[in-house]
Amino acid sequence: MPAIRSSADLRNHYNEISSFCHDYLEPVFITKNGKGDLAVMSIEAYEQLTGRFELYGLIQEGLEDAAAGNTRPFSDAMADLRRRRER
Repeated sequence: MPAIRSSADLRNHYNEISSFCHDYLEPVFITKNGKGDLAVMSIEAYEQLTGRFELYGLIQEGLEDAAAGNTRPFSDAMADLRRRRER
């Protein structure tokens, strides 16, 4: 169940909302005049979220490469890594 608070609550109870965001790593949705306006979250939760987006993007790139046939045998890739490490 999402946490929903008014913009007045954000102004009047900032520390409480901040603590919630840090304790639960979930956003708090802020309303203005009864309508959704903002989502507030801790920096840690934001970094986790953007990290997931980055990971999903990399996975998608890999899937597209595999679909296009841009692959090589695992043994070749490992041999290349070993050669690079020995330099």
